[in-house]
Amino acid sequence: MALNLKKWFNIRESLQLLINADSSSGRYQLFRRNIRVLMIVLTIAPLSMMALINYHQYQSSLKQEMIDPTKLLVSKTRHSFEFFLKERQSLIKSISHFYSHNDLCDEKTLNHILFTLKKEFIGFIDLGLINGSDGTQACYVGPYKLLGKNYVNQDWFQEVTLKGTYISDVFMGYRKFPHIVIAVQRFEENGESWILRTTIDTTMFDNLIAAMGLDAESDAFILNKEGIFQTNSRLYGKVLEQSPLKIPTGGHATYIDERKDPDGKDIFLTYSRLTYPEYTLVIVKPKSAVFKTWYALKSDLFFVFLASSILIVIVIFRLTDIMVNRIREADHNREIAFRELQHHHKLSSIGRLAAGVAHEINNPLAIINEKAGLIKDLIEYTPDFAQKEKFSTLLGAILQSVSRCRTITHRLLGFAKRMEVEVEILDLNELIEEVLGFMEKEALYRNIDITLELARDLPKIDSDRGQLQQIFLNILNNAMAAMEDEGRILISTWEKDADTVVASIQDNGCGMSEETCRHIFEPFFTSKKEHGTGLGLSITYGIVKKLGGDIEVKSKEHEGTTFKIFLPKKSIA
Repeated sequence: MALNLKKWFNIRESLQLLINADSSSGRYQLFRRNIRVLMIVLTIAPLSMMALINYHQYQSSLKQEMIDPTKLLVSKTRHSFEFFLKERQSLIKSISHFYSHNDLCDEKTLNHILFTLKKEFIGFIDLGLINGSDGTQACYVGPYKLLGKNYVNQDWFQEVTLKGTYISDVFMGYRKFPHIVIAVQRFEENGESWILRTTIDTTMFDNLIAAMGLDAESDAFILNKEGIFQTNSRLYGKVLEQSPLKIPTGGHATYIDERKDPDGKDIFLTYSRLTYPEYTLVIVKPKSAVFKTWYALKSDLFFVFLASSILIVIVIFRLTDIMVNRIREADHNREIAFRELQHHHKLSSIGRLAAGVAHEINNPLAIINEKAGLIKDLIEYTPDFAQKEKFSTLLGAILQSVSRCRTITHRLLGFAKRMEVEVEILDLNELIEEVLGFMEKEALYRNIDITLELARDLPKIDSDRGQLQQIFLNILNNAMAAMEDEGRILISTWEKDADTVVASIQDNGCGMSEETCRHIFEPFFTSKKEHGTGLGLSITYGIVKKLGGDIEVKSKEHEGTTFKIFLPKKSIA
């Protein structure tokens, strides 16, 4: 028996440590936080890496898709410029071969040729014949008085005599408007040479640039090899001004350069050099304009990433709350199961202990009771006994203590033996009122207010009358013991669902701590010091379970206690 008790106390201590550890709220908070951090890292990190990789891939791809059309546009426009200039140069060269020097010296013939050129082609302004030997203008048709002008000392004259052809840079000259000169040299069979020279305005240059269809933020222009504007620039200067943009030399492909302009703006500079003359076609696009579509897409990608991250975090928080709550609920159920196991183990141990203790104690108690009764009778029948009154009082105390011990042993025997259930149809409200009849005098004496809130339509139940009476008597006795005089007890009944009715006993007594509430159904646990046996609520708990019901307790120190007894309508016994 001693070994069983020791084993029981060890199990109780181990289970209590486990319950206290599991019920710690900090443990669940730490568990919830660790899961959230882990899940966020495992989801947001790959998503961030994927978003970063896609960001650079999309940026590179879109950059290429936006730059390639610009390079293609520059290449096509360069070819248009080259075609325009070569076409004019070929026309002048063809005229120099179709007509002789004498024909071109005739002003009427030269004028007719110029008229035809103006009619069929754009840009021709004048036409002149220059002697190759002395550089004198031999014949001229056009808006200016250039007949007899000598060009022998001019650079273009030297170049055309060396190369046979010449296309000038844009210049103003006598005309005070931008134009270029195209000249070709013709050699006669006798060794003499002459030069056919024409002036072409640069309106076609502007038309070709306008045909590129650039947006308002972009710019396109022509530069010569010294970096002088051959056309007006929308952003950087006028024709014949020095360009602030430095163009790298060499190569005739189409190039693109990412840089800052003189105003500090990020730009893409696309350029391509003409084969002849040494012009450079330049397109300038602000980086913001080039990446306008990318910026819009980047904003959408960022919004999608942010929304996805927020959604993931919300889902993670929700799932972790659900998971931790379920774990907490499982731990709570495990705690209840451990308590049930603990309680049943205690009941089993106490049952075996009680059977032995009750029999061992009852025999000495019977002897003490008989001997004390015999001594009392002898004193009563001895009229001359001097200490009769004193001994009678002492014997009464002995007999009262024996009676109390007998009550305890009877309770032990009732707790130890299997209580048989006698089922009958009962009105729970009537049974409660019947139990209160046993306690009316004490309640009246202590001025305790007992209020009934019993459901009128409460259905009858199948249960054991005597055991239900014991349940309510034990709980009501505890309620009165926990209250001062002039306390209050509220008894309520109601139907919980189709299978269960509930009786509630609420008092405004001293209440219990949370620790005490966890142990009140344990055998021999009492808060009444030397005045309690610790068996009342244990027996009550066993009876309720045997009847197929359940019992709950809620209490707060200095405020009171509420017991709820859940009873099945149909007996399971």
